[in-house]
Amino acid sequence: MNNWPKHADFHGPIVMIGFGSIGRGFLPLLLRHIGFDTSRLTILCPDESGKPIAEEHGIRFETVALTEENYREILGGYLKAEPGFVINLSVEVSSISLMELCRDLGALYIDTCIEPWPGGYTDASVPTSERSNYALREQSLALSRRLGKGPTAVVAHGANPGLVSHFVKHALMTVAADLGLAPVKPTSREGWAKLAADTGLKGIHIAERDTQKCTTQKVRGEFVNTWSIDGFISEGLQPAELGWGTHEKALPPEGRSHPFGSGAAIYLDRHAASTRVRTWTPDEGPFIGFLITHNEAISISDFFTHREGGEVVYRPTCHYAYHPCDDAVLSVHELQGKNWDAQKIWRLLDENCISSGMDELGVLLYGHGRNAYWYGSQLSIEETRRLAPYQNATGLQVTAAVLAGMVWAIRHPQAGVVEADQLDHDEILEIALPYLGPMVGAYTDWTPITGRGELFPEDIDRDDPWQFRNVIVR
Repeated sequence: MNNWPKHADFHGPIVMIGFGSIGRGFLPLLLRHIGFDTSRLTILCPDESGKPIAEEHGIRFETVALTEENYREILGGYLKAEPGFVINLSVEVSSISLMELCRDLGALYIDTCIEPWPGGYTDASVPTSERSNYALREQSLALSRRLGKGPTAVVAHGANPGLVSHFVKHALMTVAADLGLAPVKPTSREGWAKLAADTGLKGIHIAERDTQKCTTQKVRGEFVNTWSIDGFISEGLQPAELGWGTHEKALPPEGRSHPFGSGAAIYLDRHAASTRVRTWTPDEGPFIGFLITHNEAISISDFFTHREGGEVVYRPTCHYAYHPCDDAVLSVHELQGKNWDAQKIWRLLDENCISSGMDELGVLLYGHGRNAYWYGSQLSIEETRRLAPYQNATGLQVTAAVLAGMVWAIRHPQAGVVEADQLDHDEILEIALPYLGPMVGAYTDWTPITGRGELFPEDIDRDDPWQFRNVIVR
């Protein structure tokens, strides 16, 4: 371990909440790259399945579930004496509550998505708009405005949301240069939005194709996935959400605007896991993925919004287009067929059972003068095994981003509550890239209407191939 570069030192107590697939994968990266006293790290988890890994590394492990009633007392016991760092890798523990507590205690904070307390995603008594990722993000933005500068809390900084926001900036600089714009790296949100508008960018897909597979195939009544199954099901049951661009001509039939907040996004009156969209990646080519609701779809569209005189004159569309591993697709199909009554058996494909495949995760910037450009990570399971233990390719893309976000927080300890889009992408990528495998950039002439309407008539917009109307699968 002495050969690994130390990116930062931290001298206070560290509490990791949750020790599922991401927590277990992150632990060795934390030990490699952050200088700290390991006796001051505590892992809190509601089950003991990961306890042997923690004990193998001499890390304190407490079997405890944080609730709305006990989280202040429990975390306060570890952090009251001295400002520390909270690494939240859990589900169903409110990010907003934890960030408020961390501010009270002077602690730094990071998570991989904005989580509510249990029921926050699925309480049918709450209007759809108010149980969306858009609403959760608005709560985080309100908290940021209320708290102002102070101990840093890096919000939603996993692979996506998180890492992909940095991919977008890198890709945008490439596209702008290739269009002859000779871009200078913007230093403000307004500068980035103006650059995006100057390229003619219409939108961004977070385009991901996971080809990892196990020798043991899915069986009936089983949900199989390469990352958190409860997290995936929760996202799939939420309404489909997307950042909504100024080039779009009309809302889709199920499309609804939010009556509050920035106005950067819309939602559809349908489950995210039942909404399919067309996209493209270099290895897979064209494919159909799920429009799973994610924070980055909203934050990216909002970040790249250009205003003149207070009025929105430019905004790109942005959404996730996700094809999980093949067995996960079958699992979602079965889940929908059972009217969203989750399977009783869950199986996570870890690094020990996966026989082959990779997670191709990137961003497709489309509608500009070169049509479309994808940039991202093509991380195989074989490369993952060489780089780090306890995780598959999907997990390592997340844990690398958590590492980079944690280092950024230590280096910038008084930034307040910040999103990935507000961070310097070069600083983040410098830390994360060694764990992401081949980084690929590729142009394509594919559009969502390529090859369509040849055998059967389709109601598509041929004048503007990149209308969302052409992207969504009917």
